[in-house]
Amino acid sequence: MSNAIRGTWRLLFGGLLIGVLAACSPLKLLNSLTPGSTFIKTPDIAYGSDPRQKLDVYQPRQTAAGAPVVVFFYGGSWNSGSRADYEFVGEALASRGMVVVLADYRLYPQVRYPAFLEDAARAVAWTHEHIGGFGADPQRLFLMGHSSGAYNAAMLALDPRFLGEVGLTPQIIKGWIGLAGPYDFLPIRNLEVRPVFFYPDSPPDSQPINHVSQGAPPALLIASNQDSLVNPQRNTGGLANKLRAAGVPVQEFYFSRTNHATLVAALSRPLRGLAPVLDRVSGFVESTQ
Repeated sequence: MSNAIRGTWRLLFGGLLIGVLAACSPLKLLNSLTPGSTFIKTPDIAYGSDPRQKLDVYQPRQTAAGAPVVVFFYGGSWNSGSRADYEFVGEALASRGMVVVLADYRLYPQVRYPAFLEDAARAVAWTHEHIGGFGADPQRLFLMGHSSGAYNAAMLALDPRFLGEVGLTPQIIKGWIGLAGPYDFLPIRNLEVRPVFFYPDSPPDSQPINHVSQGAPPALLIASNQDSLVNPQRNTGGLANKLRAAGVPVQEFYFSRTNHATLVAALSRPLRGLAPVLDRVSGFVESTQ
């Protein structure tokens, strides 16, 4: 079969799958189509005392000595989400030789800003201390997130308060990856997000763009041109410009065949034809020393 025919079938299947995703539980479907042969999963590791303070570790079946580790935070407007829904992310990154930590964190209405960032910092601290036992190098630690999870990653990378509370600094982060992240979103328009940040008294220090400084970790920022939930020009483009102005290395990519949700779904095997998200992430991790 020629490459052109393969590509056509891949696009047709991707379009069909997107239609199916709209009619059922999208993440569960992607996970059901995710092979389990590429990774070893160690689930339900507690990094705190709350039931939401748990994480799963995904190791490649053949972990190279000193493999990089990626801590991934999912989205959900800080109102919803579960690490169990993102097994396809663990598989994708593990298939490229990374050890992956998928962490839950407390959500609204149980907590508001900044408690979920404190949880994220605790998950990173656990990773930094323990990930060597899973074959990874804690000196090659990356943060990654989608949507509100990208916000979490950005805040830990840019605002030293949160890692400082667990005895660490952003300098332990080799780099960070944001997919469709909200980095500059005041005043808040999303009704679900408003109470999370005490609208209308949302604190300016809650915005990642206000914490950019020289010496911040390198960043890979990816967004969708068709994103109707998080404005890509203001958020991804604005943060990228500010990072560059501060002398921080940043890579910036925009894709046209994805939207806010399918950008992260493009990491899954069935939807990788939508955009080379996995290639960009693995290339960034491999090249960032």
